[in-house]
Amino acid sequence: MAMQVLLAWSGGKDAAWALHTLRQRGEVEVAGLLSTVTREDGRASLQGVRREVLQAQARAAGLPLLEASIPAQCDNAAYAAAMQAVLEEAKARWPGIRHAAFGDLFLEDIRAWREQRLAEAGWELLVPLFGSDTAALAREMQAGGLRARLSCVDTAQLHAGFAGRDFDADFLDALPANVDPCGENGEFHSCVWAGPMFAAPLQLERGDTELRDGRYAFTDYRLAG
Repeated sequence: MAMQVLLAWSGGKDAAWALHTLRQRGEVEVAGLLSTVTREDGRASLQGVRREVLQAQARAAGLPLLEASIPAQCDNAAYAAAMQAVLEEAKARWPGIRHAAFGDLFLEDIRAWREQRLAEAGWELLVPLFGSDTAALAREMQAGGLRARLSCVDTAQLHAGFAGRDFDADFLDALPANVDPCGENGEFHSCVWAGPMFAAPLQLERGDTELRDGRYAFTDYRLAG
């Protein structure tokens, strides 16, 4: 019997590729997705992806979406409480589920923090992409059919002109050498609209790009029509 897993879902490329990777494993069944959504604006924290886009992605992936609601100014205690609540919801929905997966790539401190928090709740951590060569992984995602656009750029690390660009070969070729090809240091975040993890592509319309907190260039995407 396949081990059931709850996958953290930001709406971005790493989460989407983690889903694709996990589905290649016969011993794992991704039962549902978990998105952390900021209460004030109804968007995925960090990525800024709208709730309705997250929901459309989940439908395209054929999976239910659970939400952990957090305030915009969220400390570790508030985050932990929100996560505990949604993990309890998941256990009630899928009795026996005790594994949560994240699309983390190489940050050891983040991995250790997640592992500790999950262990406190009686869960175990899976990180199917961890330790990947991010330059090779970015190209692998693109060759595998993943399609995404940048939804957030940290202008302290990457020029604001990259906001809203396609996550494609031209984008990777244009990146400065000090920027991770997958944005694992927070240089950029993305919104996925197509790939092997979806039954069909999403039709998205690009909106405005705005600077928040004097630093982060967010590009808005909404469902077409």
